[in-house]
Amino acid sequence: MNKILWLRLIAISGALSVMFGAFGAHGLEDRLPASYLNAFNTAVRYQFLHTLALLGLICLPDHLVKLRTLHWVAISFAIGVLLFSGSLYLLVLCEIPSLGVITPIGGAVLILGWALLLLSVRRN
Repeated sequence: MNKILWLRLIAISGALSVMFGAFGAHGLEDRLPASYLNAFNTAVRYQFLHTLALLGLICLPDHLVKLRTLHWVAISFAIGVLLFSGSLYLLVLCEIPSLGVITPIGGAVLILGWALLLLSVRRN
């Protein structure tokens, strides 16, 4: 697991989370129906929470987890956020309802990441 690369990606995702959150709160609040604004805020929340989860992953001591599995946890979280939050951002901002079918796939990939994290814990 290349922690420097992951830390850079985490920093970008964290900054984007804050930017999207501010945009949603100050730029979209009066322009979108409540259901779209809720979807946008859900995307921001999931992106931010999984960005923090990724940050936590790179801070885990090596003796607690299997590094190869941890690598797949990080990849699952990153892909899950791209699919889940990304599809919601595009659905709301570009008004492409067909992207809604991608959102649950992203959610499933996020769940897979959490399951892999459980499997990555070393037994002592």
